[in-house]
Amino acid sequence: MQKGGGDGMNTAHIVYASDDRFAEIMGISMVSLYANSTDMDEIAVYILDSGILESNKQKLELVAENYNRQKPIWLEAKDISKEAGMEVMADRGSRSQYARLFVASNLPQGVDRVLYLDCDTIICKSIRELWNLNMHGKTVSALMDAFSPQYRVNIGLGRNDIMFNSGVMLIDLVRWRMNCYEEKLLWFIRSRNGRIQQGDQGALNAVLSDDVYCFEPRFNSVTIFYDFAYEDMLTYRKPLNYYEKGELLKAINEPSIIHFTTSFLSKRPWMRECCHRYTNEWLRYKEMSPWRANALRDDNRPAWKRYGVRLYRFMPHKIALCLAGILQAYIRPQINRLMLSKKLKKENNSKGRIDAFSNEQQKENGYLYSDRI
Repeated sequence: MQKGGGDGMNTAHIVYASDDRFAEIMGISMVSLYANSTDMDEIAVYILDSGILESNKQKLELVAENYNRQKPIWLEAKDISKEAGMEVMADRGSRSQYARLFVASNLPQGVDRVLYLDCDTIICKSIRELWNLNMHGKTVSALMDAFSPQYRVNIGLGRNDIMFNSGVMLIDLVRWRMNCYEEKLLWFIRSRNGRIQQGDQGALNAVLSDDVYCFEPRFNSVTIFYDFAYEDMLTYRKPLNYYEKGELLKAINEPSIIHFTTSFLSKRPWMRECCHRYTNEWLRYKEMSPWRANALRDDNRPAWKRYGVRLYRFMPHKIALCLAGILQAYIRPQINRLMLSKKLKKENNSKGRIDAFSNEQQKENGYLYSDRI
């Protein structure tokens, strides 16, 4: 199959989705993409735009021009609440992340494969290898995520079903369109009244769990790999059938893509005093970008999270790890389940009151809709 609408194996189609708050971080990812993929003939970058200011758009276009690449193709991001016909909860991050669910209908029909990248990534090696990856007949290729079985229950998956990280996804758009995944994702979101564990990623996992090929973790080297030793990570997250230790060590020491995901033990590199192993790499690309003069950001995590980190580091390691593991693998998904159930019940009660009020008003006017049919 020709990748990218017949352009061949050396033309990549890359998709980002961002609002203005993450435009700078996305731009730094783009610098790393262009700087390390000089062996690609063409790199077409599509940006699903959720309100990026003109000043940042000009800087993003300058990044492409500096590497003699075509300017980004701007596509207005679809509003998930409008598409679903109901208010949809972000759950994590920004609702702009939902834009990736509509990548097939946003992009030109001639594009048959895309690589979606989260803004908080840096590309360390050419994307050529990942772009041409054998997807083994699956629609999506992504990183297997490290979650316990309890998280699967909350999105209707079986104990052994795959959960994947959607921050780096190679997508076969031909299969995506053929399987009507956009419609299936919207149906799932509506069936949960717009309240889904992990938001857009939860929806993607629920719908595509059995149609994903899990690539090597070096293609999406997430922060948890650096925060915990392999055995400690298994104790903390309690995933089933996860990658081997050697695969994660390769992802740490020879990453193709570094993904600065949120982690309770770490700040992110655009924050002051970040201690991630590859913070200086991110800062190096920042210095190569039009945002080089921008100050690093303050740690905006809630105070209770910062206190939790201090407590974790104060306690004996084994005790802290055991308690954190219980919280992460068992209590957190149960809290998610209860909170989502409570919100759904509250919304249904509100809807019931609105319907009852509407019926009373209609009775006062002398008729009900049911009387007219």
